[in-house]
Amino acid sequence: MIERTETENETTLREFQEVVNMSARELERWLKTRESKAVGMKESEDGESVGHQSGRQIVELLKKETSDYTEADYSQMRRVISYVRRHSAQRPASKIEHSRWRYSLKNWGHDPLHQ
Repeated sequence: MIERTETENETTLREFQEVVNMSARELERWLKTRESKAVGMKESEDGESVGHQSGRQIVELLKKETSDYTEADYSQMRRVISYVRRHSAQRPASKIEHSRWRYSLKNWGHDPLHQ
C-alpha cells in the first residue's frame, strides 16, 4: 500500500471540493429520484449502479469531519475527481438539462448546471 503524504491528501481534498458542487442534502435528495437510479453501469446484484453507490459514499464523506478522513476516503475522493473530470470532458453538444450525461454526473456529486 502506498502511503500518501499530507500534502497529497490536502490536494485531493481541495480538488474533491472543487468537483463536488452538490451539498450532502442535495445529493441525498437526488439519489432518491427515479432519474438517479436509471443511469449508470449496474454492477451489484441489487441493480444499483456504480455511480449511485459512489453517490452514497460521497454523502458520507461530505458529512465527515476532515480530521476523520481515512486513506480509503481519500482514495474514494480521487476516484470521484477522476470520474467527474473524465465524464465532464464528454459533454454532449445538445441540451443537457434532462440528459443521462447530467444525471450520471449528479450521481457523482457534480451538477454541471449548478451555480
